[in-house]
Amino acid sequence: MSDTAPLRRPRATESARSRASRNPQSRTMNMGDFFGAISSYGVTKMTDNIHAGDMRKRISAMFMVIFLVLSLVYLRVFVLQTVKASEYREISVNQRTRSRDIPAERGSIYDRDGAELAIPIPTRTIFADPREVTDPITTARALSMVLQLTPEAENELAMRLQNKSSSFTYVVRQVDSAIAQAVADLKLPGVSSYRENGRALTTEGLRPIVGRTDLDGVGIGGIELQYNDVLTGVNGKLNREVNSRGQSIASADTEYVAPVNGGDLVTTIHRALQFQVDGILQQQVERLMARSGTAVVMHTQTGEIYAMSNVRRNDDGTYGNVAGNISAVEAHEPGSVAKVFSVAAAIEEGKVTPESSFIVPGRQTFNQGTQWEQEIKDAYPHKTEPMSVRKILVDSSNLGTIQISQTLSAERNRQWLAAFGFGEKTSLQFPGETKGLLKLARDWEGTEKFTYAYGYGYASTAVQLVSAVNVVANDGVYIGPKLVSATVNDAGVSTPTPDAPTRRVLSSATAATMRSLMTDVVCYGTAQLAKMPGLSVAGKTGTGYIRQDNGTYLKDDGSRAYFASFVGFLPANKPQFTVLVSIDEPDPGSRDRFGGTAAAPVFARIGQVIVNELSLRPEPGDTGCVGSRPAELGPGH
Repeated sequence: MSDTAPLRRPRATESARSRASRNPQSRTMNMGDFFGAISSYGVTKMTDNIHAGDMRKRISAMFMVIFLVLSLVYLRVFVLQTVKASEYREISVNQRTRSRDIPAERGSIYDRDGAELAIPIPTRTIFADPREVTDPITTARALSMVLQLTPEAENELAMRLQNKSSSFTYVVRQVDSAIAQAVADLKLPGVSSYRENGRALTTEGLRPIVGRTDLDGVGIGGIELQYNDVLTGVNGKLNREVNSRGQSIASADTEYVAPVNGGDLVTTIHRALQFQVDGILQQQVERLMARSGTAVVMHTQTGEIYAMSNVRRNDDGTYGNVAGNISAVEAHEPGSVAKVFSVAAAIEEGKVTPESSFIVPGRQTFNQGTQWEQEIKDAYPHKTEPMSVRKILVDSSNLGTIQISQTLSAERNRQWLAAFGFGEKTSLQFPGETKGLLKLARDWEGTEKFTYAYGYGYASTAVQLVSAVNVVANDGVYIGPKLVSATVNDAGVSTPTPDAPTRRVLSSATAATMRSLMTDVVCYGTAQLAKMPGLSVAGKTGTGYIRQDNGTYLKDDGSRAYFASFVGFLPANKPQFTVLVSIDEPDPGSRDRFGGTAAAPVFARIGQVIVNELSLRPEPGDTGCVGSRPAELGPGH
């Protein structure tokens, strides 16, 4: 080996140093490293402590959140199972069940012999779902052509069909099945129909009595309203469970409640008689170009109404049966028919007899020198002459009747009018019935203190007037009018209605005397056109002026309007039926504007129908009016 070769460290030394560098524990630690190590350890320890505290907070917060959530859940469960349990149970039931009302049938109305007057009939109601109508304008036009709608109604229907927010709208209620089928044949999208009960009358003349129902079958007039509770049934119900497609499924919860149909009414009306009275009255009202007319046929002993007809002129000049029963809801001054009550009261109190005589002028001035001064003329022109009570009634003397009434005080005369039923509603209690007008005697002013004697100063309905005259026919006993004789429930059990109220007004002797006087009125007096061959008839005419809006009995043009009436009974010697006929505003230029010429002939025709339909026969020896006018009555007028 050369002396110039580089010197090298021994391998053993390098190996030791290398081992020392790889083993920290083998190295010697200086002061800086020592304090650095101490510092690093402290920081690590503090970080670990901070992390531990956050963890505990997080766990506590998590448990708190879980507790609150569970509390809310438990609270919600508590509310659902207690407070709102019934509400959600109902929602659940509604989701899985369907309920449908089964309409009950409204009861029928029959005449006295069981003939139908008003009956339920099946109809169809057409409706639409605007959401399913594809072309509202065309659909409305097609429906209008079938249903014969007015242009205004068609436009209104088209607007409703365009309302897509609606799922249902009526097209027309309660039409004939044939019309509904014609609509169905059009196959209009969104248009359909369903069955509904309607109401029909067997004759339109019954409308004023029977009344009507609305489209929902509720009585709104006449007997339909008065006995609505009896006629209305109780709807049934069908509850069923359905699946998600609305189809019925078998279930123990399915419930069916059968409907209970309404009860029936049996009226006192005789349908055949009613039909013929309607025709007779309308012919006369049309012939006289009158405003209206009424006719009432009442059984003398029972008060039962066999016929009640009402005819009125329409706005277009035609005539027909009115919707309202003017026999019960309209009042008029009765005119000379009221002389029956004035004379009967004086006879009953013993103040006069049929032969009592009074000196009667043709005209007389009352309340002279006062603001009420007024001249009253007699019913017909004549000189001052003596008249018996019989002649006063037979010839219908106004001034003679005043003298008869003055044998009693005004207060007493007013009490007699009340006893005959004026001033209060009758037992009929018909919907809308008026009590008429009867002021207290102390409130009578001016000539009202005298004119009540012959039918002015108070007002009555036709029902009140026929019931009052019936007192004479019924041997002096007042009996209230009656329209319904029985009700029949759904099981067919018939229950009679209470008897009409009665009270004695006149003695039998006075009633017999008045029947004799009223028979003479027909045979020899103002009502000779009421005669019937082979049958005695009694009655009294009435011709009254109609009070105008200006407070007088004269129209603005100086003309008058008349109210002609006749009330009588047959047979006169043993009355069975009392009949009223009134003609409101007959042609004022016609000779037939009076009670004896306008109303009395109608009575005779109705009387003949009563004889034929009800097999009425006169008593033995009853031959009707015989002989000429008695001499004691003087010449006729």
